[in-house]
Amino acid sequence: MGGYEEDGQRFVSLAGLRVRGWTGGMVHRLLGAADRLSVNPRVRGGPRVRLYRLARVETAERSAEFRAMAEASGRRSEAVRAAVRRRREEVLERIWSEPIDVPRLDPGRLALRAVEHRARKEAEWRRAGVTGPARRDGTPPDRGAAPPTAGPVDRAAAPPTAGPVDRSSLDPWKVDYLRHRLSHYDQLLDGLPGYGRHSGRAEAVTLLRQRICAAIAEVYPALAQECEIQACVQGAGPPLQ
Repeated sequence: MGGYEEDGQRFVSLAGLRVRGWTGGMVHRLLGAADRLSVNPRVRGGPRVRLYRLARVETAERSAEFRAMAEASGRRSEAVRAAVRRRREEVLERIWSEPIDVPRLDPGRLALRAVEHRARKEAEWRRAGVTGPARRDGTPPDRGAAPPTAGPVDRAAAPPTAGPVDRSSLDPWKVDYLRHRLSHYDQLLDGLPGYGRHSGRAEAVTLLRQRICAAIAEVYPALAQECEIQACVQGAGPPLQ
């Protein structure tokens, strides 16, 4: 990877150097200027590719200075990974231990608040021009259309054209409203980056969704089935027992 051959000589690109364990600082210090600039084979008209003679690269890799810099880079990388692991464990522990305080409303008031919340969200979708059938948890089929302020726990209710999920049962709307009321628990995710396979954010979001749904089901047993459905729709699996 990152290998080139021109005029009978073999070269390595910057991408190839990174695969071999080089960092930008190591390239600057040990190799200096590129030996050749070549046309980018992948992007026509893109920036030219900096190439380094393979023989010069291999000579530098045999030096004591290269080994010392490579070892220092490895230690820094491991320190970063360890810090990410610590943050992940701390956030998961916070999510596990944080009491989830679900609003306790009488059935009539909860139904009223759920309908009002649904109406507000439908108005938001109407202003945004979003159309199409909603998902069971109140999110649109295309998550990319969700407003940028939507969090991992409260996404948004259905667009105006979707109509009621089921006029005979407001359970989906009630759970969506209660999840909205609990969206401030998203703050428990602070400290985790939103990218990278090992950041732990996806795991933390899933755990938080499960705890939210489980807490709602505990306070409102009649909504337990709907909580389980919405947790599964969100990809969080069934609520925690």
